[in-house]
Amino acid sequence: MAKFNIMKKPFYMFRYFSFIAIICSLLGSLLLFFIGAWKTYNAIKILFFDYIPKGSEHLHYTDIATIYIMKSLDTFLIALAFFIFAYGIFALFISNKNDIEDKGVLKWISIPNIEHLKTVLARVIIIILFVIFLEIIIENINDLKWEFLIIPISVLLFALGLKFLKSDKEEH
Repeated sequence: MAKFNIMKKPFYMFRYFSFIAIICSLLGSLLLFFIGAWKTYNAIKILFFDYIPKGSEHLHYTDIATIYIMKSLDTFLIALAFFIFAYGIFALFISNKNDIEDKGVLKWISIPNIEHLKTVLARVIIIILFVIFLEIIIENINDLKWEFLIIPISVLLFALGLKFLKSDKEEH
């Protein structure tokens, strides 16, 4: 039993290196929230102050503002993914599970294991890819190409893969 405890100690101490991932993810999330706010500000400039970015002259100003709002939504989703990842790593490797459950800290993000964290992040990625597809369609509405179907096909295959992985785990 003493040998087991000796081997357990380095793993217990090494878990604190996950703070690097937590801090960097939180900083990235914060930065992305600011970028999303900046994109929203640009949409407001387009709608109310006649600001037209270069290369977007062929679109109506409401379409340009819509694209900027969608880009901000996309950026906010990625920021939330970074935040959820940081919290998931914290909950799995650093925190005492009882502290999180007792105090109800971020109870809406329940990360019981690494598999659940990956599933949540995969779902966010599917939504992000869908938003990117919508942006591309709106930006190129007058010049649609078959190549644009790569993104929705990728989203479909990614979602099916996620579904098959989930159903495979439920069978076992």
